[in-house]
Amino acid sequence: MPDRQHRIDKQQARLAFSRAAERYDQVAVLQREIGQRMLERLELVRLQPQVILDIGAGTGVATAALAARYRKSRVLALDFAFPMLLQTRKRGGWLRKPRCICGDLEQLPVAEQSVDLIYSNAAIQWSNDLDTTFAEFRRVLRPGGLLMFTTFGPDTLKELRAAWAAVDSGAHVSTFMDMHDVGDALLSAGLADPVMDVDRMTLTYERVSGLMKDLKILGAHNVNHDRPRGLTGKGRLQAMQSAYEAFRRDQDGLLPASYEVVYGHAWAPEAGHRSNAPSIALDSIGRDLNRAGRSG
Repeated sequence: MPDRQHRIDKQQARLAFSRAAERYDQVAVLQREIGQRMLERLELVRLQPQVILDIGAGTGVATAALAARYRKSRVLALDFAFPMLLQTRKRGGWLRKPRCICGDLEQLPVAEQSVDLIYSNAAIQWSNDLDTTFAEFRRVLRPGGLLMFTTFGPDTLKELRAAWAAVDSGAHVSTFMDMHDVGDALLSAGLADPVMDVDRMTLTYERVSGLMKDLKILGAHNVNHDRPRGLTGKGRLQAMQSAYEAFRRDQDGLLPASYEVVYGHAWAPEAGHRSNAPSIALDSIGRDLNRAGRSG
């Protein structure tokens, strides 16, 4: 069932990522770090996939890494923003350009039981119906195929959300689903042996404007259906920035931007397999990724 508190304006999200495509890699520090950790987790899995689907491929950083790791595999990059796929196509040698599909993760233009590995880094938060999304993932996975993904939890950008809440009651920051709800959606889709864990990471900035600029370049600014539709007045923006100052850290004088990074994986069940309840790991130790150089 769709979460009524988590409704994305898909058209605006697609436009935002389309505009972000050419500059995305300049600021996608966190996304690259998370993607690399996902790739490292694949080293623990005995899997020789024939077909890999990178869902929410963006500019194709992970697509290229997957192609390099699984040299005998066919790697497909899927994204709903066509300009992102144009960046993806620039990667790889001329004999092995990434195969690209422009489509939405809630309605995959991919044949049933045709994929051995789905890799999806920081994409499923752009779904309006996670049950439908995971049902689509299961549909395209072959029996015994693996889904590995990341998304963001509700503590993501909590400082920015609190700073805006001190100014008005508008929905200025995108909402994110709780890890346990994501695990329930995996079970609802009939995926087997789901495992979930969370990592807490922090970007740091000299000024709030640096964070706002990064979010805009990333195409990750607020695209909720219930976001304020008018221009944000200068006075309210200044009031938000003043409220954010309450979070400035004593140890380094920088402003934190927190991210709750949720990792998950599950399997397409073999015939006769009974899915177990999701396994929830303890939180990992938080980490800082310094972005202070981008003060805006």
